[in-house]
Amino acid sequence: MSEIPGTAGDIVWQSSPPGSIYDYVRIASFSIGPDGLIEQWSRRAAGLFGMASHEVVGRDPVEAFMPAELRDEGRRRVSEILDGKEWTGFVPFRMPGEGGAHGVAEIYVMPSETANGERAALCIVVDVRALRLIETDLAASQAIFGQSPFGFVLFGMDFTVVRANQRFATVFGGEADDHRGRTVDDYLSGREADRLSRTLKRVLETGESVTDLQLVGSAPGTGDSRHWSMNLYRVHSGAGRPVGVAGLATDVTRRHMAAREAASARRNLALLNEAGARIGNSLDLETTARELLDVAVPGFCDLASVDLYQGLLTGEEAPPGSWGSRDQESGGSAELRRVAMASAVSDAMPATDPEGAAPDGPTGPPAMGSVHRYPFHSPCAVALRTGLVEDVPGDDSTFVHSTLAVPMVAHDTVVGLVQFSRTKGSESFGERDRALATELAARAAVCIDNARLYRREHERALILQRSLLPPGDPVAAGLDIACRYLPGNTATEVGGDWFDVIELPGHRTALVVGDVMGRGLRAAVAMGELRTAVRTLALLDLEPAEVLSALDEVARGLGTPGGDRSDGFRGGGGGSQWPSRAAHKSREADLSEVYLATCVYAVYDPVTRRCTFANAGHLPPVVVEPGQPALLLDVPPGMPLGVGGEPFEEVEVELREGALLALYTDGLVESRDHPLDEGLEALREALTSPVRPLEDVCDQVLTTLDTRHGEDDIALLMARIQGLPADAIGDWTLPRELRSVGRARELARTQLITWGLGDLVDTTELLVSELVTNGLRYGEGEIRLRLLRDRTLVCEVWDAGLVQPRRRRARDTDEGGRGLQLVGLLSAAWGSRRTPRGKTVWFELALPDGAPAAELSVEQLLSMY
Repeated sequence: MSEIPGTAGDIVWQSSPPGSIYDYVRIASFSIGPDGLIEQWSRRAAGLFGMASHEVVGRDPVEAFMPAELRDEGRRRVSEILDGKEWTGFVPFRMPGEGGAHGVAEIYVMPSETANGERAALCIVVDVRALRLIETDLAASQAIFGQSPFGFVLFGMDFTVVRANQRFATVFGGEADDHRGRTVDDYLSGREADRLSRTLKRVLETGESVTDLQLVGSAPGTGDSRHWSMNLYRVHSGAGRPVGVAGLATDVTRRHMAAREAASARRNLALLNEAGARIGNSLDLETTARELLDVAVPGFCDLASVDLYQGLLTGEEAPPGSWGSRDQESGGSAELRRVAMASAVSDAMPATDPEGAAPDGPTGPPAMGSVHRYPFHSPCAVALRTGLVEDVPGDDSTFVHSTLAVPMVAHDTVVGLVQFSRTKGSESFGERDRALATELAARAAVCIDNARLYRREHERALILQRSLLPPGDPVAAGLDIACRYLPGNTATEVGGDWFDVIELPGHRTALVVGDVMGRGLRAAVAMGELRTAVRTLALLDLEPAEVLSALDEVARGLGTPGGDRSDGFRGGGGGSQWPSRAAHKSREADLSEVYLATCVYAVYDPVTRRCTFANAGHLPPVVVEPGQPALLLDVPPGMPLGVGGEPFEEVEVELREGALLALYTDGLVESRDHPLDEGLEALREALTSPVRPLEDVCDQVLTTLDTRHGEDDIALLMARIQGLPADAIGDWTLPRELRSVGRARELARTQLITWGLGDLVDTTELLVSELVTNGLRYGEGEIRLRLLRDRTLVCEVWDAGLVQPRRRRARDTDEGGRGLQLVGLLSAAWGSRRTPRGKTVWFELALPDGAPAAELSVEQLLSMY
């Protein structure tokens, strides 16, 4: 392109480049001389008719390109043209390269003259088919542009609107022509207008199209925010020269709102899913509250806090809803404690009150750990009373503008309050947010209530467990004892294993270890019933085998519903008895799940250092004598308790001074990872050198053996044999004659003085006289008198008679019969037991502590008459 300066302005001369409108219209020209032959032939004519100039110049145009059937009419028209007439018409012609097909050309004939004044003609030819195509394209373009439901806009090279369709004008007002010359600043403001301008410039410079450009603005006359998606591409002329940028705009406000709703729903579902995974992993109230806030902040809100009723935290047993029942009486809500706080804003966390005493009051939110009340008419107090979500008004003095007070409701009981807050700049809470907040609070409330119930049951279980195990460190005459109990159920810390140390008459001691099949609280209850039965049977001073036989009967009775031993039959008096299927099924379930147990029962006599064992399906005891390897005692195992049908055998073993006896349950030596034999061998190796203190030996066993604590309960009872020293025993045999009563008093007096127990001489002489006299009067054979001094003084009188003494109330006229009443009044305890060769009657006296001996009251003396 070139410019020629001129006085009136610049005159621009420009050639028609390829691709111009003339190429599409396909205009050609040729001239006819005075002789009617083609004189000049343009290159476009050659392209249109497919014949070069040397093929047509000098030829009759009718012969050159008209079909044969039209040539006569064609010659007539040519002659008219040469006569000086202008003519326009459609002329068919043979199209080149298309198999002889005919085209139609529109010819404009303009008469001309040669230099000699002869008549000639200039012919302008247009291909009619090309014109029709252009008309069709223009019509289609206009239909697409004008009738499209999308907004079309064409920006020129200066980024002003060149053309817009009616749909675009409908959104932004006015008619389509009114938008010509406008810029993006007329439609968008601020950052969005700058972003669109930069994008238009980039598309025009690079030619790279942009799809789905998201723009935000508002339609004229409305304040509603609208969202548009715009596709931009560069537009070229036929010659390939850029002429502007076309844009296709679609209103996607509804789609954007739907996407935002879907994203919000996905976020809420994700939060609920996270809440289900993270809330309630701990059975601790405060931890559960913190887990709720870990989920909510910052995914749902910017600030959050949890308040729980003080009565709930202190373990108060309150009926549903009663924690807040005193709201009106107190002038506000019941006492709450702030147990958890979280903030996504660094400056928003209030101070922590380490004492948990007083609230911050009206000056600010309650401190962490503080005990506080909400005013009666405050939104928080209303939410606690009604169980409904309340909106808390924002405070202009703070950066919090939206708060939800959500009651934490579990099983129709409000346990506390959670507050969710959003700071200025965040979106306010909507209805969907209220529903999500309610769901989060409800899930946390259920977990907190479960934690409360667990804590209550846990405390009860611990009380039960402590009541079922020996209190403190067991003490026994002639034994140094250490014990350990590890429940397999770490959640409740109770199980079915038990051990017991029971003091028997004559300073003897019963050692018991048992294992109820099953775990948890139910097994612990069954264990308690069996342990109580063992203690009751032991105090009857039965032999070990007899104790287990009686305990087996008790276990089978406990396994029958209601303790009924009628084998499931029921019926009224005089009627038929019918079997109860429910009773059979219940009994079978109880027998298999709870009331089957193993037990080893041992009785140790410190005078003889002999221990008698009886076993009911339990693991064998382990004995380690000084300088010797650990041995498993060969005690016949017998059948477990509750099975019945088989007698139990006894084994008596004499233990050396310093020997170690270990009783245990299978949780110590058996697990899924190693068989029982390996566990027993490991226990023997752990007890090979038991020279350290007994407590250390227990710890060594538990740390050395692979106990797999948590798989099964573990009970371990260890006793080191000490025996009573010889100078603490007085043992005499007296003939069966009356003077033996005096001899017995004399021996007792002498022995007590030797032991330095002069304060007990009078009482002991009197009671010994009574027992020896009864032995001579009602017994058989020789009389044996034995005094034992340990933590108490025990006196035993043996004879060969089988008749057990019994205490009775003497009548006023009776001269005797008050001896055992006197024994019962003066002694700390007394009783009798059978022996293999007769019976033993005994009494026990507490050793003097320096205080004067208590005298019998008048009521006690009169009770004998």
